[in-house]
Amino acid sequence: MKKFLMLALLLVTMIFAGCGDKDKEVVYVYSWGDYIDPEVLKIFEKETGIHVIWDEYDTNESMYPRVAEGAVHYDIIVPSDYMINKMIDNDLLQPLDFTKLENAKKYIGEDFFKQSEAFDPGNKYSVPYCWGTVGIIYDKTKVTEPVDSWTILWNEKYAGQILMQDSARDALMIPLKIMGKSMNETDKDVLAQAQEMLKKQKPLVQAYVIDEVKEKLINSEAALGVVFSGEALNILNANPNMAFAIPKEGTNFWIDGWVITKDSQNVDNAHKFIDFMCRPDIAVKNFDCLGYSTPNIAVRDLEEDEEVKNSPIAFPSPEVYKDQETYKYLGNQMDEYYNNLWMQVKVD
Repeated sequence: MKKFLMLALLLVTMIFAGCGDKDKEVVYVYSWGDYIDPEVLKIFEKETGIHVIWDEYDTNESMYPRVAEGAVHYDIIVPSDYMINKMIDNDLLQPLDFTKLENAKKYIGEDFFKQSEAFDPGNKYSVPYCWGTVGIIYDKTKVTEPVDSWTILWNEKYAGQILMQDSARDALMIPLKIMGKSMNETDKDVLAQAQEMLKKQKPLVQAYVIDEVKEKLINSEAALGVVFSGEALNILNANPNMAFAIPKEGTNFWIDGWVITKDSQNVDNAHKFIDFMCRPDIAVKNFDCLGYSTPNIAVRDLEEDEEVKNSPIAFPSPEVYKDQETYKYLGNQMDEYYNNLWMQVKVD
């Protein structure tokens, strides 16, 4: 009898727990790692009563198949420009309702919506979150000549002291820019030349990295590294021997944006979260935590650190990015071609 009562109590508890989970307001977010101030999530949950379930990825390419296959149903993702383009083309996103995004309309700079037109025509599917450029960070105690060209990454003087991004598009972009070509190149002969340049560079490379680049450069474990501008700001703050340069051949001007998946089951909550992230007091918290440049035009006035406020890396002049390219989605076949070229570089 006692066992029966215990079993009955357990069943009742499970039923009520299930009802509680079902009725609980939630939003599922799939994001880059370390891409938000954790305090911001607590504020959102306290203000709205909506529980945020947060999951992370390390590259656009690892995120995409998980979303495309529908293994997990996320509401919000924050992909990069070309990946947003790909997700639109493959019918994985739903148009945003900007009547529910008043902060986005008011505080996200017009320049960034214009730039987003390259991968999101009409600005129907995305709201810019973070942006930046790709450049070279270098140790001034180890590198004495001017760092103004991508070609320094082929200088044998720095053998074993060079860090490259472990990303097909970011890696191939560099030799393409050296050759004066577009980083959205589709000519296979040109791409083969770019691949050959990377193969010749490989003996000089200490490592192909993603998140590890920050720690290695802060600890002066390399002389030169290819980094995103937001990472550069954090590295410079931690290691005064470092400096950052954008090469004269040009670079990638990237934008990561909030999007809502087509199969989102919490659409209203997703809009609330995105608009909350565009609120100036929240945007400045994320900016201070991440170091990545923000498209939110109110953040600079709210920034309390005068050195950061006047930083040409954190708040660069529009001239820095106005003539730079943004990655475009080149189609599934060309995507695969780029990835195969890069894999051959790494395994040969």
